[in-house]
Amino acid sequence: MAMADQKDDKPGKGPQTPRERRGWLARIAPGVRNAFAKRETPENLWVKCPDTGEMIYRSDLEAAHWVTPSGSHMRIGTQLRLRYTFDDGKFEKIASPVVADDPLKFPDERPYAERLKAARKSTGEQDSVAIAFGQIQGQPAIVLVQDFAFMGGSLGMAAGEAFIKGAQEAVRRGVPFVVFTASGGARMQEGTLSLMQMARTTLAVNEVKAAGLPYVVVLTDPTTGGVLASYAMLGDIHLAEPNATIGFSGRRVIEQTIRETLPAAFQKSEFLVERGMVDKVVSRKELPEVLGSILKTLMMGRSRAQAA
Repeated sequence: MAMADQKDDKPGKGPQTPRERRGWLARIAPGVRNAFAKRETPENLWVKCPDTGEMIYRSDLEAAHWVTPSGSHMRIGTQLRLRYTFDDGKFEKIASPVVADDPLKFPDERPYAERLKAARKSTGEQDSVAIAFGQIQGQPAIVLVQDFAFMGGSLGMAAGEAFIKGAQEAVRRGVPFVVFTASGGARMQEGTLSLMQMARTTLAVNEVKAAGLPYVVVLTDPTTGGVLASYAMLGDIHLAEPNATIGFSGRRVIEQTIRETLPAAFQKSEFLVERGMVDKVVSRKELPEVLGSILKTLMMGRSRAQAA
């Protein structure tokens, strides 16, 4: 073996490296190869319409407030919602109270603390609810927004405390309280503590109404579960975005329970307008104008009562 190894080892020749293969164009004009380098296309340049499957240029969708040509109102985060709602997109962010992250040490396939960390990283928010103060068509108001991207917009201790803080700020400043709902219901990782928020937020709404201030709810897709069963249905006025899913339990659960096939538009905002659960369906671009008109009208009554 030693002789064989010696035979193969020839002096003056090191390890052979594979020769780079180049086409005839690269040999004639070496600089041409770099001139036609492959360009990377951003992954999010096009967005697919959830209703029609149409591919929409992202910048066009942003200009349309994330409403597709077919009229589908896509879900948006808290920052965009606040920017679209307030005059000139200007608002004062109000910090939410800090609560314990995992009060029950909930056992799961993935630790609850890790889920919270991932949601905070992806949304840039501490929890599913954000509060802000600003003007809507010249009318000062406190606005609370739920983000479905944060663990399904679920209602937990942090969201409940934020709601109460928003209601208290509205009373303290003497301005209307507007809530944009988007939730799958109570947060299961917090058990009974999350269910308690239904009662606590209801009491907060009563404080706003006792102060003679308007409480307006805008139902967005989807608003379900414990959120619908509490503060989402307690507004003086209920507005909704087009084709938003609004209901307590899922369609399939209801059909299996009553053993009947539900109407095609069941639990959609247009269906609920006909049955009196929603006052008006308003497109996203028209929401600020409609909200401003409603708030000014309701606050006019308060001004007259104070004058009297």
